[in-house]
Amino acid sequence: MPSTNRPTRIGMIVPSSNTCLEPQSYRILGERRDVTLHFTRIPVTRIALDDSSDKQFDAAGMRAAAELLGTADVDVIAWNGTSGSWLGAAHDRELVEEITDATGIPATTSTLAYLDAFRAFGTERIGLFTPYTADVNEAVIQSYAGCGIKTVDHRHLDLSDNESFARVTDAEMLPGSLELAASAPDALVFLCTNLYGANITADVEETTGVPVLDSVAVTLWHCLKLAGSPLLAPRWGRLLADRT
Repeated sequence: MPSTNRPTRIGMIVPSSNTCLEPQSYRILGERRDVTLHFTRIPVTRIALDDSSDKQFDAAGMRAAAELLGTADVDVIAWNGTSGSWLGAAHDRELVEEITDATGIPATTSTLAYLDAFRAFGTERIGLFTPYTADVNEAVIQSYAGCGIKTVDHRHLDLSDNESFARVTDAEMLPGSLELAASAPDALVFLCTNLYGANITADVEETTGVPVLDSVAVTLWHCLKLAGSPLLAPRWGRLLADRT
């Protein structure tokens, strides 16, 4: 909880070419005044399975970004990117250690937020929707399998330019989402914090009965949870809703 009588402050490290997560996070918060969001960026422009892409997510850059957020006296810091989904959870746990060592502030990542959500909700079988290329999806599937999460079916849009992910429309996402829901997973996962999956979460859940976990919503949920703040409204994913 905040150390003084002020709103909870959440710090987020953002991929530089991401245009979704900042406006979407505020949209999810709605009229709430008990939480404020604070952002800093690191260079990320391309998602692929090669050294130049992987280097975008080095600990040194995360540490420097976290130190900047620390000067705002934030209550939690998140790496708001899904790179750990293919680089591995151990990679993100090291990032969290680096961030907290540098700042003394509790930290998380989008990947660790998902893994916590999977544990909290008993999610073992997922349908996976991403904007990524097929090989990145396969790496995610393998990484998740190592954490006990089975991907029963998946869809990918074969994009690698990070900026382009936010241009994917609701209409482009919906057919594949409904197909994945038909495979009866424990949850449908929209994996990418530059993808507007939260826009169709309520419709997909109402139509199919399958819970939806969107990356922007899940990361915000985990930050609120770590900060001891009220969680989310049901429209952003019924599993993430505050039930207190």
